[in-house]
Formats: sequence, C-alpha cells, structure tokens
Amino acid sequence: MKFIDEATITVKAGDGGNGCVSFRREKFIPFGGPDGGDGGDGGCVWLVGDEGLNTLADFRFQRRFEAERGENGHGRNRTGRSGSDLDVPVPVGTQVFEADTGELIGDVIRAGQRLLVAQGGFHGLGNARYKSSTNRAPRESKPGTPGDLRTLKLELKVLADVGLLGLPNAGKSTLLRQVSAARPKVADYPFTTLHPQLGVVRVGPNQSFVMADIPGLIEGASEGAGLGIRFLKHLARTRLLLHLVDVAPPDPDADPLAAIDTVVAELEQYSVELAHLPRWLVLNKTDLLEKEGLAALQARAARQLPGGQPVFAISAATGAGVDALMQAVMRDIEEREVRAAGDAEATGEGERGA
Repeated sequence: MKFIDEATITVKAGDGGNGCVSFRREKFIPFGGPDGGDGGDGGCVWLVGDEGLNTLADFRFQRRFEAERGENGHGRNRTGRSGSDLDVPVPVGTQVFEADTGELIGDVIRAGQRLLVAQGGFHGLGNARYKSSTNRAPRESKPGTPGDLRTLKLELKVLADVGLLGLPNAGKSTLLRQVSAARPKVADYPFTTLHPQLGVVRVGPNQSFVMADIPGLIEGASEGAGLGIRFLKHLARTRLLLHLVDVAPPDPDADPLAAIDTVVAELEQYSVELAHLPRWLVLNKTDLLEKEGLAALQARAARQLPGGQPVFAISAATGAGVDALMQAVMRDIEEREVRAAGDAEATGEGERGA
C-alpha cells in the first residue's frame, strides 16, 4: 500500500434528538397531562490508535465520517435512544490539527488511545419537563443541539527510538536490513528509499528498539530539491540520530566529510529542535577503504565534530562494526530511560513535598 503521511478529513458528530410534545390520553384518566419524553444524545466521533496501521492511505477513499443522530423523544415519557459513537482507526503516531486554524487537537501515541474530535449534540427536552403548577398543559419542547462539524488535518509521524540520516546512497537501507527483519529496497543508485521504513532491532533478551530510515537528503532539500525535507518530520520523535556518511563516495575527488555539513545545514533549515537532537556520526562502507585512510578520516572527523559526539566506523554490507554500534545505541537508550525515570520520581517527590 502506498505510504501516505498526511490527510484531510471531515467529521460530523450526531445531532441531539428533539424533545416530544405529547399528552397522556387513556381511558378513565380524563386529566392525563403532558408525557413527552426527551430526545437522545448524538453520537461522538473518536480517533482510535491502531498499531496494525502504518499509513493514512485509507483516508484517500473515505474523507467524511458521521456519527449516529440521537432519536427523537416519544410519548409516555419515553426517552429517545442515544446515537452510537463512531470510532475511526488511525495509525499510532498520528497528530490531529484543526484544518482552519492549525491548532493541535491531540496526538495519538498509543495503541487503543481514544481522542475525542467531535462532540455529539445534547438531547432536546420533552414537554413533560415544562409541567408546573401554573402550566398544566405545556405545548413547548426543546430541539436537540447540533453535533460538532469539523475539518481535521491528520499528520503521521512514525514512532521510532533511532533515526537514520544521511545523503542518498549512504547505506541507510543496507544497515536497516542488516540489523532488523525490515527489507527496504537496496540498489546502487540514489533515492532507492522513497518513504520511511521501520525495523525492530533486537540486541538481546528483552532488549530492542525501533529504527527508522527516511529518504536521503541532498543540498537544497529545504528548498524542494530531491525528495525535499517532507519526511524529516518522521525523525522528530526519535531519541537519537545516526548520521551515516559514505567514506568511499562515487566521486573520488569528493571529501566524504563535506556531506556532514550538507546534512546539518538542511536539518537546521527544517527545525532547530531536530538539529539539536543527539546525533552520532557513523562512517559507513569502511570495507572499501584502507586501514590507514580510515584511521586518518576518523581522526579528522573527531576534530571536525562538536565535543562528545561519538564517531563509529562500520560496514553495513559486511556487518563489520555493526554489532558494537547497536550495543552502544541500546545502552544509550536504556541510560536515557533510567534518567527520565529518575527525573520523574524527583519531580513527584518535589510536588508531594510542596
């Protein structure tokens, strides 16, 4: 199925049922009085996270979703049936915006999570509600209120712990194939990856993380060159970026490390927050380079990068150095989780103390 990460839909909640005007008319009861019942509430529209979906492609065919209307009230003080809610499944990682204002309504980040996007109308009141000592035979009722009608913009941002970044043909898809069961297309020409790919990397018992591969960036991507930067949003939720650099580019006169500045510049053009995510440099295709040349390149990369940024040397094709890289990534993720848990605990104690 074609990968679609944006969609616009219209949702309509059910209207509330109208109240009923009715009078009790039974044999031997000459003064029956009003007995009109209330209407039913309209159904609501909910978006529900579904881990079995990974694209918004279904919304190309159906763009309008309507919940059931509430039933009108009946005589004999019978209340109308409420309309059924409508659940619309969406992929986990879907952000929901008001189409007209761009306001963020919510973010579906867990399977089974329910997000209310259209509130059903309130039920109308029957004439029995208006009965009083001075108004014995009211002929008034109240109609139900209309349900919400909204146009929503859906944006899918895949959920991954680690994101792969680099120029086309840097070996990102090859690395993903090497460490996971994902099978992205691999070929000896650029832009073989046309949409994000996800793979689960299993490092050990009960140790795994999700890795995302996006199409390669080229100079001018922020202005629409190549596939542009429209897929960079899928890295926004990651905790760590692996920046792959081809140490043996097709052009023998090209400087492999020049690719670093190109990608960083495009990142900064897109989002300052994304540019400041933790990023490790991974020198790939080391099997095509002599040991002396590789050592010199690593040393130069270490001098060029900001302090504390790790540099790894791997060959995604042969697997050399890949296991060490994945182990380091797993340790980093676990350490971040421990720190996050500690910060949350400290914050909780502070709030209780206050």
